[in-house]
Amino acid sequence: MRIIPAIDIIDGKCVRLSKGDYDTKKIYNENPLEVAKSFEGHGIEHLHLVDLDGAKSKHIVNHKVLEQIASKTNLKIDFGGGLKSDDDLHIAFESGASQITGGSIAVKDSNTFLRWLAIYGADKIILGADALDEKVAISGWQEESKQELIPFVKTYQNKGVKYVICTDISKDGMLEGPSFDLYKRLLQNTKVHNTDMGIKVEGFKEMGINLIASGGISHFEELPKLKDIGCEGVIIGKAIYENRIDLKQLENYILQNG
Repeated sequence: MRIIPAIDIIDGKCVRLSKGDYDTKKIYNENPLEVAKSFEGHGIEHLHLVDLDGAKSKHIVNHKVLEQIASKTNLKIDFGGGLKSDDDLHIAFESGASQITGGSIAVKDSNTFLRWLAIYGADKIILGADALDEKVAISGWQEESKQELIPFVKTYQNKGVKYVICTDISKDGMLEGPSFDLYKRLLQNTKVHNTDMGIKVEGFKEMGINLIASGGISHFEELPKLKDIGCEGVIIGKAIYENRIDLKQLENYILQNG
């Protein structure tokens, strides 16, 4: 299971919100590059970088922060927040993103999202499926759509999506633990079994989405549980910034499980 720390950006600074509420903004560091280098120094290879200004503005804003981190570290960066147009996507990849996450665009303009998937491939395009009460939320979580989470993910899985980041908004930034039951159900409902192939395939291994858990991580002990459920990755934010999870613990985890 990949360990993926999060850096959320407002005005070029590293911040965290609670439940996606911009009024709860707390600045943790004015230099995101410094934070990213600290992660890399502890053996971490991946980073989830969120342009919160972009999510609110509905276009990419903090691409210079992305460019700085990408050019001065070797972190593989998944970038999201406000990516709505082909130009936004081009800027994100040109600025050094390894992957991008599309959430609102997948709800509001599925044709564009599917075109990105076809052009860049399923390893580059992550489906952002953030939900409140199992309804998909969009526009930096400022709006709730009518899309039910599990059918929404299954629809895109059938169209070629491989990677899904799922955040239970009610848990995000609350340090109350992740949504284990939700992730279990999501993984169970997106498994492809031998019988689903129409024919029996010898040696067929059950497949499904690569689910990246996000939101509510509060203690190190939750990580092995998420791995046991079948999560491919876990995004950790406030638990790191509030010193609930030590970077040395994550470094040892990566060494032991790498």
